[in-house]
Amino acid sequence: MPTSSQSFSFHQSVIDEFRANGGKVGGPFEGGDLLLLTTTGARSGASRTTPLGYVRHGDSLLVVASDLGGPRHPGWYHNLLAHPVVRVELGAARFEALAVPAEGAWRDELFAHVVRVAPGYADHQARTRRVLPVVVLERAEPEGWEGPARVRTLADKLLEVHTWLRGQLHHVRTEVEAHFAARAAHRGPGEPPAPGLGLQIRQRCLAFCQALEFHHTSEDGHLFPGIARHHPHLSDVFDRLAEEHRTVARLQDGLAALLAGVHIADPDRFRAELAAMSAELNAHLDHEEEALLPLLADVPWPPQRPRPTP
Repeated sequence: MPTSSQSFSFHQSVIDEFRANGGKVGGPFEGGDLLLLTTTGARSGASRTTPLGYVRHGDSLLVVASDLGGPRHPGWYHNLLAHPVVRVELGAARFEALAVPAEGAWRDELFAHVVRVAPGYADHQARTRRVLPVVVLERAEPEGWEGPARVRTLADKLLEVHTWLRGQLHHVRTEVEAHFAARAAHRGPGEPPAPGLGLQIRQRCLAFCQALEFHHTSEDGHLFPGIARHHPHLSDVFDRLAEEHRTVARLQDGLAALLAGVHIADPDRFRAELAAMSAELNAHLDHEEEALLPLLADVPWPPQRPRPTP
């Protein structure tokens, strides 16, 4: 059995070959469908890249947390449960994706599709008692998402981030409605015939909350102090925005707790609470844009490096 250092060395050689040859590798992966998945460590927060086989399903990519039929889920699977936004390298392309493990009947349907395309996964499942997770990788951008045509200034960048956040929040609400529609349509014993959306909603919400937290941390730590040095008369504005960030953090916690109970929630009460939280979050983004966009319109993005002194 290979040691962990040998496995790391082998994986790194595959990664290096993949990146050097536009996604083509030799050895045991030659001719196969291979991607590189970069996750964020659940505990360490460090980036981890893993070569994985994949199967296409419509516009999505499927990866199976098989670990060749080992007794435990691989580390990359635990990482994406903690940090749902991952980076995918496919051929020469790189993009961010939302990683959503499939549930229930949907998982079984997708695993059957995987086995039809790549029968070896059936052998992996036969070697272990655990149900092999099937993870759907879909573009991280919400459907219909469009940022600024070109990001030339810090105002453009702020608007791009806010548009992404609004789109994610809208997508969460859309998936909640799909979940309630499936519940309402289900009759008889057993789980609803439509795919369960609980974990999908959780991953989407977690991605939204983590992105919003990172955005606010960056503003509080870097953006606001930098602007305040040049516009001291706006100190009251930044004090209000910082207070709003604390309010938004409490809303994030409330949103996560609300969505955790979507399976047993009363639909009307749930919709009302989600709508109220969404309205407050959107109002915060509106206020930030009103206060900051005029100040950032002439600040180039990405930041210009200072010229070396002659």
